[in-house]
Amino acid sequence: MTHRTLAMTGATGFVGGATLHRAVEAGWHVRALTRRPQGEREGVTWIAGALDKPDSLADMVAGADVVMHIAGVVNVPTRAAFEAGNATATANVIAAARDAHISRFVHVSSLAAREPGLSDYGWSKERAEAVVQASGLDWTIVRPPAVFGPGDTEMLDLFRMVRRGVALLPPPGRMSAIYVDDLARLLVVLAADKGTSFGRIYEPDDGTPGGWSHRGFARAIGRAVGRAHVPTLAAPALLLKVGGRIDRFIRRDRAKLTPDRARYIVHPDWVVADGARPPATIWRPERETDEALAETARWYRREGWL
Repeated sequence: MTHRTLAMTGATGFVGGATLHRAVEAGWHVRALTRRPQGEREGVTWIAGALDKPDSLADMVAGADVVMHIAGVVNVPTRAAFEAGNATATANVIAAARDAHISRFVHVSSLAAREPGLSDYGWSKERAEAVVQASGLDWTIVRPPAVFGPGDTEMLDLFRMVRRGVALLPPPGRMSAIYVDDLARLLVVLAADKGTSFGRIYEPDDGTPGGWSHRGFARAIGRAVGRAHVPTLAAPALLLKVGGRIDRFIRRDRAKLTPDRARYIVHPDWVVADGARPPATIWRPERETDEALAETARWYRREGWL
């Protein structure tokens, strides 16, 4: 393709980093927002700034053909902080795109947006989606399920538990998952799309019909780390909710299991909706999940994380 310019938030994060790599590989020049100094990288112009700094957002979108918004917050202490980091931040990026007369907008949301009454996180992601849908831009929204792959810290604890020989899981339920490189490839495809995906909300996954049970996914991780048999323990919902309150009390803003996250975790259905996957004419997953989990485990070992 000819060199086009992609303005991107979240490029220093897990999903954003994989997407940045894929975009440059596909021939895009990326103008990427960053809070901290970054090393020089071919095909990338780093823009110092933040989602609450309009001047830096204007700099990021200058000369861009497409805007992709990946950045967001997943674990902050208050509803107001979720609103600022997800809904308000999205509105700021959209305003910058409009001011620069850029019509194409790819927005990375979450399956949590389907259940806005369940958690402040889901509420803020649904509000961000509403802002996108009302923007008048040529938008596409992508709601990833659980994302895994090299560099991920969210699923690392589960890999570590399984490696030690046991998996403490949420109450029985089902989930979908996607390998980070497959998700990144979808996002880059959507950036180049000329109209097929405009005004659509997609829920991509690894192609597993009906998703995974929590136990089945833990056992798949077991295969990836060389554990043929993985005993699993389902934690009662009440225990997780109490644990969220205790962690918040002890670690305050550094808490990992918050009451908000506990409500999200115990929900029994995080499977992508029938008919919501991207059409196969646009994209389909390339990596088998067992292979992708094994690659993730190898990366964790190389980095000394596992």
